[in-house]
Amino acid sequence: MNTMSLSPLFRRSIGFDRLNDLFETAMQNDVPSYPPYNVEKYGENDYRIAVAVAGFGEGELDVNVEKRVLTISAGKNERDDQERVQYLHQGIAQRAFKLSFRLDENIEVQGARLENGLLIVDLLRVVPEEQRPRQIPINGKQQRLSDTSVSRDAQSDATQGDVTQGETVETAHA
Repeated sequence: MNTMSLSPLFRRSIGFDRLNDLFETAMQNDVPSYPPYNVEKYGENDYRIAVAVAGFGEGELDVNVEKRVLTISAGKNERDDQERVQYLHQGIAQRAFKLSFRLDENIEVQGARLENGLLIVDLLRVVPEEQRPRQIPINGKQQRLSDTSVSRDAQSDATQGDVTQGETVETAHA
């Protein structure tokens, strides 16, 4: 039995609990070998999954997304002539299958199409503005939040004693 502790990876990481689950799932030995498929990356944010589905029609294939899990499945419909066919050699596997892919929270399924015996599922990474990298300016003359609140409290206490009813006090900030 293969056991591996991932705790050293998480010593300096916060909020990556799902990553641990992903590694544990990947370490399992029940990786499907049928049907063959490719996971491809085009550019920075475009992905594609191509599944070899020779012998299946569009009506026999299902593509679903539920709770960030993309599931591709197929079941072969029984044909009326199935009883009359006697295979001398059956090399095209047309058995039912189910493939599942866990998607990142920013991955959206754009569409699926059947092309030359391949089921192609297009994916796109959509990164929200708040998650995009940004440059933080360094400004040494800017007051820290704790300094600002202390000076405001002191200023408020000092001006409250000097103000009478009907008067306003204007303060200048340097």
